[in-house]
Amino acid sequence: MSFRTVLSRAHGPLGIRLGDVGMTLLVLLAVELNVATGGGPGAAPLNALAYLLGAILVLPVLVRNRFPRFELIACSVLLLLYYSLDRRDISPVPLLSVPLYDAAVAGFLVAAIVIPTFFMTVGLFVVGIGTHQGIAALAVSFLPGIVVLFLAIALGDVVRSRRALAAETAERLRVAHEEREAEAARRVAEERLRIARDLHDTVAHSMATITVQAGSALHVLGPGEDKVRGALLAIRETSKNVLREMRATLGQLRQGTEDSDGQVPAGGLDRLPGLRDAVTAAGAPVTIAVEGEQRPLPPRVDEVAYRILQESLTNVLRHAGPAAKATVLLCYEPAALGIRVTDDGTAVPDADPVGGGHGLIGMTERAAAVGGRVTAGPLDGGGFEVSAVLPLTEAAG
Repeated sequence: MSFRTVLSRAHGPLGIRLGDVGMTLLVLLAVELNVATGGGPGAAPLNALAYLLGAILVLPVLVRNRFPRFELIACSVLLLLYYSLDRRDISPVPLLSVPLYDAAVAGFLVAAIVIPTFFMTVGLFVVGIGTHQGIAALAVSFLPGIVVLFLAIALGDVVRSRRALAAETAERLRVAHEEREAEAARRVAEERLRIARDLHDTVAHSMATITVQAGSALHVLGPGEDKVRGALLAIRETSKNVLREMRATLGQLRQGTEDSDGQVPAGGLDRLPGLRDAVTAAGAPVTIAVEGEQRPLPPRVDEVAYRILQESLTNVLRHAGPAAKATVLLCYEPAALGIRVTDDGTAVPDADPVGGGHGLIGMTERAAAVGGRVTAGPLDGGGFEVSAVLPLTEAAG
């Protein structure tokens, strides 16, 4: 912690800083010196009371940090009472210089000009009447004090202006930075939309071709080939579903109707039976088991859970080898959803077990987006396992 930070730290309800205490002591020293030398006709005797009253005059300077206008007014009132009740011939300059500076910095410029003008005018009149000095002598006597008070006000106003300029500059820089970030985000969104359109055009053509070819094969398929017919039906339905999902996703991107978290709304575990049937028809039988009380999930968690299952079962088809079987276990806990996908295949994904492939990385990122986690790796007895835990809190949804 720097020394400047220590000096500027406010304490208590009055916001008194260590620096304010130091400034008060300096003003007190100047005022007491003025009290000690301020004799003259009609002046009160220099005694303990005179020094005590001089110390009281300085007390408002302690709150200069939080109440600069009160500081100036209180010092002025106390000084006026001091002149009226038990005065010594002291100048207002040692006491009012700091309050005038603080008031000018805080923007109370009118009060900072009116108050010293009043004191100097009254002082000129009283001293002129009491000493019968001429205008020139009075001007020479009062001019240094007037200059000092004017400089205190001018310095405070300059500091206020510079602070205002610095704040305005910082605000402009902040706005410019936000505009640059918004422009960059807009360009990224446009590029993503362009990529999505290109991907849609490419994949949609391929999926449409696959759908048509599967339908044609079904028409020419002979009787007694139920296994092949089931596979072709699964291929056709999967292709149709992919086309529908891609078009819906691209439509959401074009219309800019993403949800508040920037994710396009999608279905969830309600699509798991269809996914099971498609993977089973493709050659990897899937068994689904549920533990706990099955209940609706927050939308984002529901979507992430489905995507993890989709990617895991796809990996079973791609990497587990022929005749592999998969088991899906959904465990509904009070505060979380547990997902476990295991297979009895003889191969593992061509990647680091804990997320070296794009699919496993994607699952990990999706789970992390809702506060969950994913682990994956080969089983000791053979096969592969993907395990995920997704919190069911409102924040996750």
